[in-house]
Amino acid sequence: MTHLNGKKIAILVAEGFEQVELTDPKKALDTAGARTSIVSPAKGEVQGWKHFDKADKFKVDVPLEQADANEFDALLLPGGVANPDQLRANPKAVQFVRAFFEAGKPVAAICHGPWTLIEAGAVKGRSMTSWPSLKTDLSNAGAKWVDQEVVDDDGLVTSRKPADIPAFNRKMLEEFANGTEPQRASRHQQRAAASPHATH
Repeated sequence: MTHLNGKKIAILVAEGFEQVELTDPKKALDTAGARTSIVSPAKGEVQGWKHFDKADKFKVDVPLEQADANEFDALLLPGGVANPDQLRANPKAVQFVRAFFEAGKPVAAICHGPWTLIEAGAVKGRSMTSWPSLKTDLSNAGAKWVDQEVVDDDGLVTSRKPADIPAFNRKMLEEFANGTEPQRASRHQQRAAASPHATH
């Protein structure tokens, strides 16, 4: 079993996230000993969804305005259509996500979650997957999109859909346990320097 004792994991979501893509990976992280925090632009609570229906509300542990990526070891980005569509239009959210890549920290994104990575300038030159409807957007941003249940490219773990969660969790735990790699940060900077989406 992978141990993440004491590692602090940020789970960034906005209203409309796919609930199981938060709850199942969060449970895996908590079981491995991580300290997970839900970070959100929502006030107080954030609404989860099950496909097209509202599901449960979750307490926001850290308001996005107060969130500091330096205080976390890794980042989880659940999916759901409305969730990343809001995050990618939120400069603070994009800055928060970008900071993990600039520091060489591992990031895991599932389903529609990788959408926000485009705005953060984090997909160019990477092999990755997502919900199929994101293929064109990711490819246009310079990613090499593949149809696999999980892809791990230099600390970025991506999966396509809820059915992939078991494989996603295994690879996420592995990369989060490996932690920060300074060389990864420099490789990201080289990729981002060539990306039209990387704005500072």
